[in-house]
Amino acid sequence: MMLTPLEPWIKGKIGLRQHEPLTNERLKRYQLQRLQETIAYARCQSPFYRRHLAGCDAPASLDEIGRLPFTTPTDIQANGLSFLSVSQDEIERVVTLQSSGTTASPKRLQFTAADLELTVDFFHNGMATMVQPGDRVLILMPGELPGSVGELLVRGLARLGVEGIVHGLVRDPAAVLTCIIEQRIDCLVGIPVQLLSLARHPLAASLPAGQLRSILLSADYVPQAIVRELEQLWGAAVFNHYGMTETGLGGGVECRHRCGYHLREADLYFEVIDPASGAPLPVGKLGELVVTTLTREGMPLIRYRTGDLARFLGEPCPCGTVLRRLERVTGRLANRVRLTGGSLLTMAELDETLFPLPFLLNFRPELRAVHGVDLLELTVECLDTDEKEASRLIQRALTTIPALAAAFNERQLILGPIREEALTVNGAIKRTIIDRRKEHTC
Repeated sequence: MMLTPLEPWIKGKIGLRQHEPLTNERLKRYQLQRLQETIAYARCQSPFYRRHLAGCDAPASLDEIGRLPFTTPTDIQANGLSFLSVSQDEIERVVTLQSSGTTASPKRLQFTAADLELTVDFFHNGMATMVQPGDRVLILMPGELPGSVGELLVRGLARLGVEGIVHGLVRDPAAVLTCIIEQRIDCLVGIPVQLLSLARHPLAASLPAGQLRSILLSADYVPQAIVRELEQLWGAAVFNHYGMTETGLGGGVECRHRCGYHLREADLYFEVIDPASGAPLPVGKLGELVVTTLTREGMPLIRYRTGDLARFLGEPCPCGTVLRRLERVTGRLANRVRLTGGSLLTMAELDETLFPLPFLLNFRPELRAVHGVDLLELTVECLDTDEKEASRLIQRALTTIPALAAAFNERQLILGPIREEALTVNGAIKRTIIDRRKEHTC
């Protein structure tokens, strides 16, 4: 049994001495104090929260956090600079996020040097699960700019005595695989579909057995089908990271048991709510993840609705930690569409059904309305394979998804031609079902 390195890290962050045990009660006391301080700070410094929290009393317990209003992505899009709690001169990094398939205003998240240091500190401790001094990590994510995720990860790894090498997003799989072999890389960090494209590339067979010991998947929903494929093809331990720009890029990471995330509970407070009513949900119930920053300086967020679906697990982690365990995120609210017949189709269902096909590298689903029925169009990226056979296997796999099978049988959905082309992956935009019907209902 190897305890997650996040527990001793969090223990130190909340002020406990080495001989003092971390308990849920002590952690909650710290979180409540930080929550109250964050509310007071945001009210004083942020024009948005001065208005947004007007008339709201600070919670006297964590159970009362539900009395505070939510913050939404739309709030950030519409209010921009009024979220700031510091002057713009103190901002070190601005991240602009544009939602996929929309023309809405982008979200801009802003961070001070102190905020970025908190992320580096998390990367330093979270990566200790999967690397050791002397290792080399190839980072297949953006890292050219100061304060970018790759650059922050390099800084965190350096504190472990580990060399981080930023390559950027995968554009040429053969070149990346050559780099892995020649640079003797021990660990990969990247986006799930991009690492799948590497593992299924013909040159991947040249990788010495056992060279890659660990893989960290991040930046998008992680299909279990991809995890299983990477573990089978490379024999490496595959870890799942949860985070988004709004959490400061890092939110939680799996321990060696790989059965759920342990979270940055000294910096972030997480809730799970009913996405329809906003009511808090008990442990074990699936709902929308809501996050409050507890130590953010530049742009605090209070009860921010992430749109991610997850649940807290009641059973203790085999690693022995007292920290809460969040089950792997199962998708996003935005990645669900209701078909004309009433069935709900999710991106997660498509991922888990299609990615086991050994020739598939990526796909993009789109829905259109044609003569009163739904038209599902797929654009796919495949290895060199017989196009007709690939289409046949994809169609057969789709009929195993209950929502699609019902819609096909009721003649309320038709499948358009399956087109093949290279699909561009943008680390800032999540893969999603693109709904081009006139009426959108999710």
